[in-house]
Formats: sequence, C-alpha cells, structure tokens
Amino acid sequence: MACDGGLPVLGTICDRLEALAPPALAESWDNVGLLAGDRSATVCRVMTCLTITPASAEEAVTRRADLVVSHHPLPFRPLQRVVTDTTVGRLLWQLLSHGVAIYSPHTAWDSTAGGINQQLAEGLALRDIVPLVPAADAPEIGSGRCGRLRDRLALRAVADRLKAFLALDRLQVVGDLEAPIERIAVACGAAGELLAPARQAGCQL
Repeated sequence: MACDGGLPVLGTICDRLEALAPPALAESWDNVGLLAGDRSATVCRVMTCLTITPASAEEAVTRRADLVVSHHPLPFRPLQRVVTDTTVGRLLWQLLSHGVAIYSPHTAWDSTAGGINQQLAEGLALRDIVPLVPAADAPEIGSGRCGRLRDRLALRAVADRLKAFLALDRLQVVGDLEAPIERIAVACGAAGELLAPARQAGCQL
C-alpha cells in the first residue's frame, strides 16, 4: 500500500501517544516513551503489539512498518551494547536496520484515565472507581484502581464476570469461592506493591 503525502512525523505521533498516556504516570522502574527512532522521520505505517518477539519483529519488517507501538518496552533494561548474540540485541538490530521506530507506553497506559486498569474496573461493573495510589499532581488518575460492586457477590460470581468480560476459557483464583466480595482492587501486571494499598482500601479481592 502506497502512502499519500502529508504524512505525520514520528514526533507528532509521540506527542499524541504521550497525551493519551503521560509518561509521568509510568512507574519509576519502567522504560516508556520513544525508545528508538528519529522524531523528524515521516510515518506511513504503524503496527501495534503486546510484546516485540521474533515473530512480531519479522512482521513489522515484512509489512514495512515505520513504527511499532508495543505495550511492553524493548529494551526494558539499560543496554551497554546492541549485538545480535542476545535476543534483545538481535530484535533491536533487525528493527533499527530497517528503520522501524519503537514506542512503549507500558505502565503509563496501565494508569492513565482510560487505561487498562480503568477498563478492567469498568468491565467488572465497579462503582465509585478511584486510583489505588493517586498521582501526586492529578489525584483522579494513578496506579491501580479500586471500587465497589452494586451488590455483594460470591468470589465465584466475580470470577465468572471477569471471565465473560475478557472472553477467557480459564481463570486462576485463590481463595474461598463462596466468600462475599464487595470492594475490589484492580492492578494489571505483577502489582505486588499494590497489595498493601488494596488492603488499606478495604478490598476483599
């Protein structure tokens, strides 16, 4: 597919992505934003994926993408060298050799106003949804979410609701399936640091 004139430059697309998921919302350990690329380069084709893998990198090159927006960052940890004898180095070398830029919103997208945690909370039909850990300068957004169900439900029923929302065949649950649940915390990813705030918010799940 040929691209017409008047194409946006990478910097403009990055500005729009940052407006959707401000990098300031990302966790301190994360690596978000434009991770590789020339902000002045024009962009015709954009590819999205959850994680850059050998298969998705090959697809980006084959389909002549100018930009890959990947939820998980590549690279995630600081690199001292980019060489092809490591998986990360090989993927970066492949993409950069073909002029493919990389952008990752990761935990900024998890925590933003319409991000993953908010969508999960709404998918569970929670009410009075607020961040578990509000952002310092914007308390209406932040890490995780918590809210309450309209009516108290057994854990089994909440699990079934989540399975239906996410169209899952299986879901792992820890706890008494008949335990009554009213307040729920939501946190995508490992989220171990959000267990204490969830308890403080009075969440049972």
